[in-house]
Amino acid sequence: MADVTESTTAPTFSFELYPPRNAAADAALRVELARLVAAGPEFISVTYGANGSTRGVSLDVLRHLLQNTNVKPMAHLTCVGSSYAEASRLIREFLDSGVTSFLALRGDPPAGVSEQDVDLGDLGSAGELVQLIHRVQKEREPFIQHDVPGFPGAKRLGGGRKVTIAVAAFPNGHPRSRSRAQDLDTLLAKEAAGANLAITQLFFEPDDYLRFVDDARAAGVTMRILPGIMPVLSVARLNRMLELSGESAPLQLLAELERADSPEAASAIGIEACIRLARGLLDGGAPGIHLYTFNRSEAPLAVLGGAGLLNTTRIPA
Repeated sequence: MADVTESTTAPTFSFELYPPRNAAADAALRVELARLVAAGPEFISVTYGANGSTRGVSLDVLRHLLQNTNVKPMAHLTCVGSSYAEASRLIREFLDSGVTSFLALRGDPPAGVSEQDVDLGDLGSAGELVQLIHRVQKEREPFIQHDVPGFPGAKRLGGGRKVTIAVAAFPNGHPRSRSRAQDLDTLLAKEAAGANLAITQLFFEPDDYLRFVDDARAAGVTMRILPGIMPVLSVARLNRMLELSGESAPLQLLAELERADSPEAASAIGIEACIRLARGLLDGGAPGIHLYTFNRSEAPLAVLGGAGLLNTTRIPA
């Protein structure tokens, strides 16, 4: 299993899940998760509800991945509204469970609290959360012992295990950003704070990502930047994605979905559009694909198969 920070010659793929909301959803997720794991992803990330609302359930999914699969789990962490002490306790809880990969996000303010509120917690940015994760890990495990080849029983001291810390990137701009330059400065600051992987928010055209990466490299960002994409299977799903992301509507895709005469036809349209997007990204030099799954396996795996990243015959029915 490759570390998520190392460069690889072949493109990688990875998935995002959200924690199940009830017992029935949990049972369904275990079935879908088995198929996603069988595909051999580089990692699977698990989202984290606002203000820690899904902390226990998220941790259950991460532990399942740790204990029952060979896929690296990545825990989402948000910091808005948290104190240093609260955030440190949560980071330590994940580390104690064996999780060593994180997606560090500032997150949105709690419901009813505006961005202008003076009490949004001790951590003002994702970069500060990145620094805190590294600090907690170093305090928890400052060094480890390594075997010395050729000298049975001998040990040498080395630095503690490094954590992988991913951050978000915004090819078409963060909703609160004033300019592309500000977005790039923010991403560069996250890397300077210790982030070693970036995953983009959703977009719909390969050039959105490819131009952003070119600009990021010119600004000095060196970490790997994975494009985050999702197969859009219905008009309702598309509208929800646009609401959450603030992206502009992809008019051609929207028109095609509106013309679909059945849910199956709409699903096929969305999968094919996502395959074209994935192919364009890979042809343009993207190092891999990160798929937002909506806790379903069929469409994401179809996209990977269509993009040439997966032999679908290895996936259980």
